[in-house]
Amino acid sequence: MAGWWQAILVAAGVVVLTWLVLLLLARRLPPGLAKDLAGFLPDCVTAARRLRHDPRVPRRAKVAVLVAMLWVLSPIDLVPEFLPVIGPLDDVVVVALVLRYAARSVPSEALFEAWPGNPDLLRRLLGVR
Repeated sequence: MAGWWQAILVAAGVVVLTWLVLLLLARRLPPGLAKDLAGFLPDCVTAARRLRHDPRVPRRAKVAVLVAMLWVLSPIDLVPEFLPVIGPLDDVVVVALVLRYAARSVPSEALFEAWPGNPDLLRRLLGVR
């Protein structure tokens, strides 16, 4: 039984380390696409937290955002987190799809107020001009 706990702790440590690397890259990289991509998941988590508490957001969008947050925080993924570069890829895809879904029912000003990152990245993600 002790072997399982060690494996769980190691997996959780790898996930936390991956997130810390993403946060560090998001702060240190020069402005551009690489910086936007490194900061995408942290920005999504912040936006999801803000949208969950916004009264303008309908309940079904809040549930979708909650599911996306749980997906990102879950150590069980389609692509394991410990794989460099592609580990967080399934998280990014799920969050992008949920944001597109939520954007259909959330007022755009609420969505852009909740987004802490580059608004142009959110516009590209949502297909808004």
